[in-house]
Amino acid sequence: MYAIVEIAGQQFKVAKDQKVYVHRLQAEEGSKVTFDNVLLLDNNGSVTIGAPAIEGASVTAQVLSHLKGDKVIVFKKKRRKGYQKKNGHRQYLSEIRIESIAATGATKSAKAAAPKAEAIKTATVDYSAMTVAELREVAKEKGIEEYSSLKKAELIEALTK
Repeated sequence: MYAIVEIAGQQFKVAKDQKVYVHRLQAEEGSKVTFDNVLLLDNNGSVTIGAPAIEGASVTAQVLSHLKGDKVIVFKKKRRKGYQKKNGHRQYLSEIRIESIAATGATKSAKAAAPKAEAIKTATVDYSAMTVAELREVAKEKGIEEYSSLKKAELIEALTK
């Protein structure tokens, strides 16, 4: 069983008991972290693809250590001009070990998604802060005719009716 999961803005293919180096996590060494943004799951040949993420799926990992990566030298030069720049960089990393991959049971993302949908429905829309392109999209969704030729003030007036 393996999964493709997004960790700290990067996608990783992970399996159980695998060690992975990721961008520095805020968790302490020895603590467990859960990643809910699972993009793909393969369970012995049955592949589940998320759109964009699989609801209820999660990957649990333990932070083993925090460290710095190898030094990368950046050297810039323009020939015959006397221009040279040398710069170095070491990336901060966290080493994690994947403990489990769960296809179902992670309800955190599902609970967080429901209040957002309700908040969008009940919130009043401030049309004056929107751009003309955004106003035209809203007018198209509401079925207002000839919305493409209207100016911003006319669009706001048509939408508030």
